[in-house]
Amino acid sequence: MARPFDICIRGAGVTGRVLALLLARERLRVALVVANPDGAASSSSQAAPADATGHSDVRAYALNLASKKILDSFRCWPTGAGATPVLAMHVRGDDGGETRFAAPPADGEALAWIVDVPALEALLAQATRFQPLIETVPAPVTAALTVVCEGRNSQTREELGIDFDVQAYGQIAIATRVACEAPHEYTARQWFAGAACGGEIVGLLPLGDSEPGNSVAVVWSVHQDRAAHLMQMPAPAFCEALQAASHQSLGGMSLVADRAQWPLQLAQTRRWAGRMPDGQTAWALAGDAAHTVHPLSGQGLNLGLADVAELASLVAGRDYFRSPGDEKLLRQYERARKFEAALLAGATDGLQRLFAQPGKAWQGLRNMGLSAFDQSGRVKTWVAARAMGC
Repeated sequence: MARPFDICIRGAGVTGRVLALLLARERLRVALVVANPDGAASSSSQAAPADATGHSDVRAYALNLASKKILDSFRCWPTGAGATPVLAMHVRGDDGGETRFAAPPADGEALAWIVDVPALEALLAQATRFQPLIETVPAPVTAALTVVCEGRNSQTREELGIDFDVQAYGQIAIATRVACEAPHEYTARQWFAGAACGGEIVGLLPLGDSEPGNSVAVVWSVHQDRAAHLMQMPAPAFCEALQAASHQSLGGMSLVADRAQWPLQLAQTRRWAGRMPDGQTAWALAGDAAHTVHPLSGQGLNLGLADVAELASLVAGRDYFRSPGDEKLLRQYERARKFEAALLAGATDGLQRLFAQPGKAWQGLRNMGLSAFDQSGRVKTWVAARAMGC
């Protein structure tokens, strides 16, 4: 007779598979629900939904050191061009304000890595396939704890009647990849265009491990009306618009991938854990099923991986007599992750709203603040360390 499942994970994206591997390492038997065995759903607010049309997959994650360590522990860190280090970051405001970050020279680590989604998902799929304590199942099964990692549009969350407070930004994120005339120099670049341009935010993220490094991933947050226009533009016209929005910083550009889009929102669940309808087993939310943030910070998937790392640690360290779905354990998880998610959500939302405020006074204030932050010394170092997951 087969041993009962300890955990059922609904959602086989990156967060779901990482959680399965973390739990199996602790000798727990895991059911991983894979409704579509031929594909994996995205579970990061930084990523566009997987393209079902056969077009190229343009998704890329910005992962920090903490996330890298988790993936390294399973030998699931992409090699070569699959993970490009970010050695510097340059953020510009809409009236001369700017700040720069550089990776600490002593520890040899990057500020972050831009990770190719197909490469990462393939490694995780292989790792879960060969882990004997993980069984992929086509539908949910009974377990002491069900963890919902289905992403922002979670059907299970809706079925359970869990409140999910959503605040739409009225913006669309456009993602693609371009080849540039000038090398990226392993620098992530970001521009806040301000209220006069509808609060647009442009991010250019370095890709590739070969010199001179002319390929970048684009995440361009624009008003939904402008998004429709940009998506329909011929490739040369789109690149001209992108060059203007990025102040010609990398010279001429040419599209090397399709364009994808998804609506932006700020969202957080009111409850992170509870009892299933049977009253005997429990549920918990993780990743985008629990929260989404604006991609300006590049922290969406890092937040989700921190969720599952915390949950796996608590389950592994529980008293021997406690079930994985123990109420006390799940309250600990909710307290730990609710605060962290709210902190990041508040920071990204505040920054987005600050640059969307009209008027010269607001423009001067935010740019002065950005430049002052650049000179803030220990505060700037602390923020960089937090973003790196140190």
